[in-house]
Amino acid sequence: MPEALTHGIHDTAPAARWEDAYLGGNGRHGVLAHGRTDDESLVITHHDLVRPDQASGVEPPLLAPRLAAVQDALLDGRQQDAVDAFGGDWEPRHVQPFHPAFAVHVRRPAAAADAGGYRRSLDFRTGVAAAEWREADGWWRSETFVSRADDVVVHLLTAPAGGAVDAEVYLETRLPGAPDDLRAAVRSVYRPAEITAAAPRPAAAEAPGRDSALLRLRVRYPDSEFGYRGATRILAPGGSVRCDGPRVHVTGARQLLLLTRAARGPVADPAGRLGRLDTGMYALSGDHETLLQRHLDLHTEAYDRVSLDLGAQAADRDRPVAELLERQESDPSTLQLALLESLFAAGRYHLLASSGHRPPRLCGLWTGDWRTAWGGAFTLNANLNLQLAGAAATGLPEASLALAALVRDQLPDWRTNARRLYGTRGAVAPAHSDGTNGLQYHFNHSWAHHLWTAGADWLLHPLLEHAETTGDTAFLTGELLPALLETAAFYEDFLSRTGPDGRLVVVPSYSPENHPVDPATGEAAPAAASVNATMDIAAARHALTTAADLADAHGAAPADRTAGWRALAARLPDYRVNEDGALAEWAWPGHRDGYDHRHVSHLYPVWPLDEITPEREPALAAAARTALLLRGDENHSGHGHLHRALAAARLDDAGLLTRQLSQLLVRGFFFRSLMSSHYPARDVFNADVAHALPGVLTEMLVRSRPARGDRPAGLTVLPALPACLPHGRLTGVRTRFGAVVEELRWSPEQVTVAVRAAADSTVELRIAPLHKDGTEVLELTAGRLCTYTVEL
Repeated sequence: MPEALTHGIHDTAPAARWEDAYLGGNGRHGVLAHGRTDDESLVITHHDLVRPDQASGVEPPLLAPRLAAVQDALLDGRQQDAVDAFGGDWEPRHVQPFHPAFAVHVRRPAAAADAGGYRRSLDFRTGVAAAEWREADGWWRSETFVSRADDVVVHLLTAPAGGAVDAEVYLETRLPGAPDDLRAAVRSVYRPAEITAAAPRPAAAEAPGRDSALLRLRVRYPDSEFGYRGATRILAPGGSVRCDGPRVHVTGARQLLLLTRAARGPVADPAGRLGRLDTGMYALSGDHETLLQRHLDLHTEAYDRVSLDLGAQAADRDRPVAELLERQESDPSTLQLALLESLFAAGRYHLLASSGHRPPRLCGLWTGDWRTAWGGAFTLNANLNLQLAGAAATGLPEASLALAALVRDQLPDWRTNARRLYGTRGAVAPAHSDGTNGLQYHFNHSWAHHLWTAGADWLLHPLLEHAETTGDTAFLTGELLPALLETAAFYEDFLSRTGPDGRLVVVPSYSPENHPVDPATGEAAPAAASVNATMDIAAARHALTTAADLADAHGAAPADRTAGWRALAARLPDYRVNEDGALAEWAWPGHRDGYDHRHVSHLYPVWPLDEITPEREPALAAAARTALLLRGDENHSGHGHLHRALAAARLDDAGLLTRQLSQLLVRGFFFRSLMSSHYPARDVFNADVAHALPGVLTEMLVRSRPARGDRPAGLTVLPALPACLPHGRLTGVRTRFGAVVEELRWSPEQVTVAVRAAADSTVELRIAPLHKDGTEVLELTAGRLCTYTVEL
């Protein structure tokens, strides 16, 4: 009989579409498990699977010789001329689209059409998606997970005692949207001779006889020598298997165990990569419990680091996920606490599952359709950082280090962007990537991402938070600091123009993905090129000062050079407050703000930089709040609500945060898998909301800052707590001064904070409902738990 989950969700029907399938992953392989009883479909994905495009990897045009003329045009107000000169004749290129690999089908022709007691579940602590149902011969169970230890998709189907699995296993490549001329070949074989010779039998090898087989898949992309391969190892203990071309027939087995992998590469040499796929799987144990335990040793430890309890009723926690979603959407006035708890847990689970070899794409690690929205890219100007908003604080260094791997691989291309576009040293990050390169190729009048220079600092900031929360000095000095030094070097060369006031100007500039308003017409300017976008100013200042501070602390650059970086940062323009009293998106008198837009890139100095805070910059913080109040919802893109919620939390504004949070909960952003959509009404599968929501919930409860100069570290508790969450308990949150908030417990009467530091430190503690203007000073001793309780 099915049992209730402590950490997870369940439903009472299989997934009717791939968006509702339960998701598993290990940061490289992913799976979408539908939970069907008669024809299970396991869609396999892999971070490396992108459809080739011959234009991919082509270096951007050599535009540096035109830069001075482009800067002159922008400073003269001739935006269209500037865009025409700076890449206007360059053919636009698109990312290589991410796509699913194939589906593993387990078809049981004799399965009962009216299975009783059906329940499918996803256990976040184990990463196991399961389904249980009753047929005439008893209870059946299927389980699917993706091993973090062995990099393999594992599926187990278990018959009732005395029953038997009779099934047909086959691989399907013709998934929705697949190209008509995609070439695929599948064949089934018994244990291949080359595998027997090449790989030793595992300790728990299957019994002699034909109770195991292998399905081999080879796929070639249209008009390409590239493709991908797949292999599914089939074990049928107690039964027999029969290979029949592209299918394997299983008869009389107690269980059916499937092990599946995929790999991308050239298909001209079918022996090499395919052989390695097979050999690797035959080196694995054929025992499900052994495979599961190896996976749990890694996955469960990561998942258990942080938890959130909002005091939901046990009966609500045991409701099917579809019912929780329907109750929330039908009654927006009542917050479903059990749903919010599940969304926090599911967000951390899905972020962990999609992070490893690469950080999450727009769609995480999952798609069941070749027509993935926006190519399933890594969108770097907002979305990826939003997805990682809670990674460091909620104890998922796996996600932060996946971003580090992407940056490491692409840094040479960032140097190429800087050299060819701007004629500088250092690094300029692109706005989009398919994961195979970091070259800038998004040339467009309306979406002028090739004018965006803030990307390197923006993408390195989550890595700075990782170094601060973990105390990983080797990562800081060996990987992050060199990239920061290159970013500072870019600004040394790039910031060469001055405005009428003698301050530096950032030109060309771009505020993703908005246009200045033409003062003459009141309409958005046709060309998005600009001067002094607030995000660009903030990025330049942060990159220069952070590189200087860290280089001085670790002896990574001469003192005269770091002094030069600080002097350069001091000459950057001030932020501007516009005629509406709002923090302006452009600190340039010729640019007016357009408010009805999904992005809030100009709030970069609020979140995540903490440059503008209510305590340090109250006037600018008030202007930033006005900017949030004036910002429209545009098309209700989920990432827009998330970004505004994060900024509201940094401004201690529970009301603004609650409004954005409510939009995400009541407008139908979540599928029955608790993965999210880009638009309301479950329109366009997209991971932004699902992955970022734990970061939003953490920011409203705990905010920290590292020690800087003479200023000690800081910890703010309950800075933006919604009134609808009067009770709760949060455990395990990591702080930017290297301590762990082992417990935060709050109620209308009392707040308790328990902190354990890795090193002796002084911390200014502010409990927002109590300390309106002041703080308490905590002296933390390394390794000792410090508990602070106050009555409200």
